[in-house]
Amino acid sequence: MNNVRVRFAPSPTGPLHIGGLRTALFNYLFAKKNNGAFILRIEDTDQNRYVEGAENYISNALDWCSIPYDEGPGKEGSYGPYRQSERKSLYKDYANQLIDSGAAYYAFDTTTELDNIRKNYEAEGKTFIYNWHNRITLNNSLSLSKQEVDKKLAAGDTYVIRFKSDRTEPLLLEDEIRGTITIDTKTLDDKILFKSDGMPTYHLANIVDDHLMKISHVIRGEEWLPSLSLHVLLYRAFGWESPKFAHLPLILKPVGKGKLSKRDGDKLGFPVFPLLWEDPKTKEISSGYREDGYLPEAVINMLAFLGWNPGTEQEIFTLTELIEEFDLKKVNKSGAKFDPEKTKWFQQQHLQDVPAEQLVTTFKEILYEKEITTTLNIKNILNLVKERAVFTKDLWDLSSFLFIAPQEYDEKALKKAWKEDTPMLMHELNRVLTDISDFTAASISTIVKSWIQAQEISFGKIMMPLRIALVGSLQGPDVFEIAAIIGKDETIQRIEHSIKII
Repeated sequence: MNNVRVRFAPSPTGPLHIGGLRTALFNYLFAKKNNGAFILRIEDTDQNRYVEGAENYISNALDWCSIPYDEGPGKEGSYGPYRQSERKSLYKDYANQLIDSGAAYYAFDTTTELDNIRKNYEAEGKTFIYNWHNRITLNNSLSLSKQEVDKKLAAGDTYVIRFKSDRTEPLLLEDEIRGTITIDTKTLDDKILFKSDGMPTYHLANIVDDHLMKISHVIRGEEWLPSLSLHVLLYRAFGWESPKFAHLPLILKPVGKGKLSKRDGDKLGFPVFPLLWEDPKTKEISSGYREDGYLPEAVINMLAFLGWNPGTEQEIFTLTELIEEFDLKKVNKSGAKFDPEKTKWFQQQHLQDVPAEQLVTTFKEILYEKEITTTLNIKNILNLVKERAVFTKDLWDLSSFLFIAPQEYDEKALKKAWKEDTPMLMHELNRVLTDISDFTAASISTIVKSWIQAQEISFGKIMMPLRIALVGSLQGPDVFEIAAIIGKDETIQRIEHSIKII
């Protein structure tokens, strides 16, 4: 596929929701799969909704996820500027082109006039739509003479520019995910393209920018599907070749009904933003995946499976593998239910692939914060416990007993495992352990198990009390691995302490 150029075009009205991040990801994957360019365009024409810091947040989130844009603010290419507010001088000329060709017209209707018309329609049980069936009766350049229009323009009367929708034939639209879509043009309204404040609406700016930036594929959320007909008609009105369109399915709430919103995360206890966000006005803080301890690789893997499936049993993908496998034809039409627990599963799986050296560095920082110094082999410890960790912060909870000997013992475990003859057996076990010269997990296991068999006692009578003595409970990894890591002296000392205390 030649000259693939896609864009992610968010509005800086707040933090980037994971639905928007998923759209950015799919654009990125498609671009890289086809050796194309991934462009960030900031659609900030609505200055009333602009939020300070939102643009930087978007850029930082893309960088954290390792899906940086090739062109955009700060990475100027040949098609900038990449903020719509810096391109606003372009749009009026294109709106005028549509006026001149008869594809658009001036509308002078006031808000009061339109409100009164809507009330009259509602009183008759109808819905008011400004389009072919009534526009000739309204206050616009189609119903007024040229002299009247010129007079209004010269007097500075307030106006908007509306698109003149066509109703002559059904409109057949092609979507890369949904196939052919048929639209009854009689139902289309005459959308406003240019507002009375001198700024374009999203529809006009979007089409003009996509054309000038030579966008080949528009991959966006399902919520833009109702706008597809207008956008295709605008391309036709300008005489431009339309890009290919693909509309991604909605991300649904965990219950499966309704679109996942920005408020759902705080309500239900999981992040819906890639990074932590503090609202500059209200100072309200929303959690982020990064700050909650998630790896960006896990977040990307999770998002890829919200609406896309490779068609195989494989679920764990690196970013490189996602690029190789991604295909718009494998994107689903139906909504994708968000599953917080599945997200944790992706996190746990990707944590296992983090290089040991990286985990060691992180864990040493945890020990430093807790003012713990040790001579234990950190790498061996992490290899022992990381399989059960979801986050790096779990590594301490799973291994803390290796650094700090238990001072208290789980009561339920004691009732289950510590019997009247346990102290005697533990004393005998200590004598066995004292004689072991090769204090490795394999050697300890072989010698202790042989001794247990020779004593003709059950394994539980030894193994459970031993675990309680070393860990403080019946939890934890292989007990012989624990003994080998903490060493012979510490193992014997902990057993003696348990006999004394319990």
